Amino acid sequence: MPFETLLALAGILAAATWTPGPNNSMLAASGATFGMRRTLPHAWGVTLGFPVMLMAVALGLGEVFQRSELVREALRYSGAALLIWVAWRIARAGRSSETKAAARPFTFLQAAGFQWINPKAWVMCLAITSQFVTGERFLVEAGTCALVSALTGFTSSHGWAGFGAILQRWLARGRRLQIFNLSMAAIILLGVVYLLSGDLG
Repeated sequence: MPFETLLALAGILAAATWTPGPNNSMLAASGATFGMRRTLPHAWGVTLGFPVMLMAVALGLGEVFQRSELVREALRYSGAALLIWVAWRIARAGRSSETKAAARPFTFLQAAGFQWINPKAWVMCLAITSQFVTGERFLVEAGTCALVSALTGFTSSHGWAGFGAILQRWLARGRRLQIFNLSMAAIILLGVVYLLSGDLG
């Protein structure tokens, strides 16, 4: 892959992975609620789960997704339902010490699996593979895209989790954590509204 193309790929992935979305809102809320150490499996699940999904899309799942309206609609509504549940879970995480004690951060496998019903992840995969996997050196191009996405994903997932963890002490006063988590939940719900009103195909 030419250096200029690689630079463009890195820039697009960095912008896409760092902008607010379901993953980043969840990571920030988890960092603020549970701390950085307990959020690390969640961060690594996002870091490695998305590149695996990107490779799978490059290997052919993306074409199935684009051609099947049933698959797209199933993703749209199952993703929306899960995101609403996640938003509800985040919104309740700071309500009381009892609720906080009963709550748990995402595991590695939960975070990695979440990518498959995350609408933003699908849009990113389809956009990246359509632009940067030309077929001339198929496996090299797909592998390069996955590797770059892992690197940018590592910085963004740990950065957002760290952002939440840094605020943890400040958020511990009064109802600040509850307000912060409600804000993160609201961002996710806005994404759901966009999902249900838009077209992933």
